[in-house]
Amino acid sequence: MKPGTISAVDVTRRFRVHARETRTLKDLVIARGRLGGEDVWALQGVSAEIEPGEAVGLIGRNGSGKSTLLRVLAGIIKPTTGAVRVEGRIGSLLELGAGFHPDFSGRENVYLNGSIQGLRRAEIRERFDEIVAFAELEHAIDRPVRTYSSGMSMRLGFAIAAFLQADVLLLDEVFAVGDENFQRKCFGVIAAFKNQGGTILFVSHDAQSVERLCERSILLSAGEKAYDGPTHEAIVRYRRLLADDVDPSERAAGLREWGTGQAEITAARALASGGEERVQFLAGEPFRLEVDLRAHAALPPPKLHLEVRDTTGVLVAEEAVGTESLGWPDGPGSVTVTLDIQRPALEFGRFRVRLGLVGSDGRTLHQYDDAVGFLVYPDGDERGLIRLGGSWHNGANQKAP
Repeated sequence: MKPGTISAVDVTRRFRVHARETRTLKDLVIARGRLGGEDVWALQGVSAEIEPGEAVGLIGRNGSGKSTLLRVLAGIIKPTTGAVRVEGRIGSLLELGAGFHPDFSGRENVYLNGSIQGLRRAEIRERFDEIVAFAELEHAIDRPVRTYSSGMSMRLGFAIAAFLQADVLLLDEVFAVGDENFQRKCFGVIAAFKNQGGTILFVSHDAQSVERLCERSILLSAGEKAYDGPTHEAIVRYRRLLADDVDPSERAAGLREWGTGQAEITAARALASGGEERVQFLAGEPFRLEVDLRAHAALPPPKLHLEVRDTTGVLVAEEAVGTESLGWPDGPGSVTVTLDIQRPALEFGRFRVRLGLVGSDGRTLHQYDDAVGFLVYPDGDERGLIRLGGSWHNGANQKAP
């Protein structure tokens, strides 16, 4: 087998789960025969062959076995049955701060992690400055890791995994933490690793990242391989698994789209009054939200839901409209709908628009988080999310409205 080859043959992994935790020998003796352990099969007969240079997405609902499979491939845990083989050096980032000693400094943890992955001290020293610069931790590299934020730990962990010249990268939700600028840097490093012939197995709930990086994806469901093929089809099937959930738990890990796939929101834009697409607006400036919808089959007109939220997730505005009056097609087809806002009340801040198509039966046809993002900046000294839009008067002779 060539370096970078991954082979998994009929892999299963069983965990023994007890309803009551026993902490001492006394607890164990007292509870003898009454522990009632239950077998949980995290993986059931999963097989996959990944060639050197392939970038493969691993997707599925929480609890489907994705992280367990990565840990089996990384050698952290052994399969209950089946066989795995990974040729070459493995670089892995499976959770924030994995393998870090909290009382060691960032510098000491770089050397510790490098040694665990089979590098000599001289090799680590050669790449040390590059690792620290990428992680943007020059100011904190000699502080104990326990003083780091989760984002700092993630940056350091990713930098170590990415710069140790591995043949295989195993990545688990590496874009779930960190600002947008660092996420772009991470993606650039991963893409460069792929272009140089490295093998990638990439777990993410962010469909856009998976589609950008991976031509092939594996869908897991309840520990079993449900699909292995082109990424777009794998994501369509994954979204169908989420269609009955109004607010899936996977959103916290980066999920941005889900639904049955019978209809979809193909694009959305914020436009100025002149028709040009913009991402910045002056407070009170009129603008238009334009949304492209597509039906893949004949179905009753769905409702289009819209939410505007600020960067902290606070709901600023919400609206729903039936598409029967907006030209919804009778069969497969497309339509563009617009919302004109002549006197917006937004005063200052960054805002995100969440869009959703809900069928007549209540199922989610397509939910699209972060469909549009834009910035509103004040035209005066006002602050706050919204402007009151009222006018002041001498109240002596005024009656309450």
